Amino acid sequence: PNGRLHLGHALSALTGWQMAQRLGGRFLVRVEDIDPSRTRTEYIDGIFEDLAWLGIRWETPVLRQSEHMPVYVQAADRLREMGVLYPCFATRSEIAAAADREARDPEGAPLYPGLHKSLSAHEIAVRKERGELHCLRIDMPKALALAREKLRDAPLSFTEIASDGTQQSFAAAPERWGDAVIVRKDVPASYHLAVVADDARQGISHVTRGQDLFAATDVHRLLQVLLDLPEPLYHHHRLLTGDDGRKLAKSQDDASLASLRAQGLTVVNVKRHMGWI
Repeated sequence: PNGRLHLGHALSALTGWQMAQRLGGRFLVRVEDIDPSRTRTEYIDGIFEDLAWLGIRWETPVLRQSEHMPVYVQAADRLREMGVLYPCFATRSEIAAAADREARDPEGAPLYPGLHKSLSAHEIAVRKERGELHCLRIDMPKALALAREKLRDAPLSFTEIASDGTQQSFAAAPERWGDAVIVRKDVPASYHLAVVADDARQGISHVTRGQDLFAATDVHRLLQVLLDLPEPLYHHHRLLTGDDGRKLAKSQDDASLASLRAQGLTVVNVKRHMGWI
């Protein structure tokens, strides 16, 4: 909730809602507001206003991640006990300066060069005592080795379900993310950890989201295996793009559903515009 919903969000919501109806399931909305610096109450209200305008109905109460931080702390503690998380005090600028310019994660960010992966327990304690902020990163080689043990050497994979119900298995390759951040410096979770924990406790059977999150499923499957959590099916839908070819985004101030509504567009107009009907 860091901006108003746009056409891409409408497509995502309608996709999940339609799939739930077709499968006789329940449609859940989750407010992923772990970032207090970007979350605004008016944007949360706007989500519900826009979904209702689209004709979508959802179950209440709606889970708000900011109200359940202890759940993520508990999940992180389990990973720490397994020895697959380690503290990193490096800043973004330090990482960028030390990283291989050619080594990038699926989102295009520099792969973490392991600056603080081998800090001694004493140095970690000293830095913490100084009040230095740190995140927790996953030791990817250790995590993959442990996952292989848990899977008894079966491949790490996830299942994608298409709109027509057909299913296809994809190999997960979390190593392409490097030692990803699992617990942020400012809040006790990252997107990866929070959604994995919430999918499990909410009994989510099908995750519907945009194609831009397809690669993130690698990390999510790894965390599910490590934490002994159930594996949902995934449906990554197409993305809507602007005239310049880039995906629609709140950060780029793309036209919101609220602004389109104010211009007099109807739900039918909006659905037609995004190729829904």
